[in-house]
Amino acid sequence: MSSILRIRWAITPKIAPRPHLNCNRCGGLKPYHSSGKFRVNANGKRIDAWLIYRCIYCDNSWNFGVLERCSRRDIEPALLQAFESNDSALARRHAFDVVALRSRIGRVEEFPEAVVHKEVLGDRPENTTALELHLRLEMPTALRLDRLLANELGISRSRLQVWEEKRLLAVGPDGAKALRRPARAGTAIRVHLSGEPDRDDIISAAGG
Repeated sequence: MSSILRIRWAITPKIAPRPHLNCNRCGGLKPYHSSGKFRVNANGKRIDAWLIYRCIYCDNSWNFGVLERCSRRDIEPALLQAFESNDSALARRHAFDVVALRSRIGRVEEFPEAVVHKEVLGDRPENTTALELHLRLEMPTALRLDRLLANELGISRSRLQVWEEKRLLAVGPDGAKALRRPARAGTAIRVHLSGEPDRDDIISAAGG
């Protein structure tokens, strides 16, 4: 039997990115957050839809366009219904679309806070000597991979660096440089633990 314990980490970011806009009520640049509500306008056969944002200080609104002058026949009825009913999953998906936000707004604040759900894949080895962690992301996150690993394994980032230098830590497909970047879906991390005195604690923290 393999001595590698494989675990999937499903990462769900907690806080959606916040655009910083000039608020005409507060005055000056202020952070706005998604209200989770849409505004839909039908002008003849054309549909416009916006995700409504609110200033976190005064509740002033700003509309972020997600559909612009779209033909009604080009929109799936279920999607139009989702906009009109303020579907929470759809609102969340657009609120976390930081690329689209940045194409419209110069400054967008991202947050690293996330929830990690851990699931063992396959059989548990009788004597685990290595971990293989597979990342799945519901939405993009600003959480750096080294911070994620340090937080969830209960170790320091300097120890990760030592593991990297000793080749006890491997990151695919992008290599060790990925440690200093935000965590990405599809990343696989392998950690060799056979010589670590706190191996059992690390395995337990990893979800095993």
